Amino acid sequence: MEWLNRLALALVIIGALNWLLVGVFEWDLVAAIFGGNTLRQSSDFSRFIYSIVGLAGLYAISFFFKENALVRNKQ
Repeated sequence: MEWLNRLALALVIIGALNWLLVGVFEWDLVAAIFGGNTLRQSSDFSRFIYSIVGLAGLYAISFFFKENALVRNKQ
């Protein structure tokens, strides 16, 4: 079941990084890969929120390494 947790975390991080790209550059990576309109027009406030979600995704990358450290300490 740990593989499912890691997969879910990876997908959340990828989604958050996509929102960071939308917030900062108004560019949608997922739409660029799978087709669609890559430029998104957004209000300044929504771009701020997208950027905050993206920064949280960057922070969540550290969870991959913290979980391993906790498991090693328990043994």
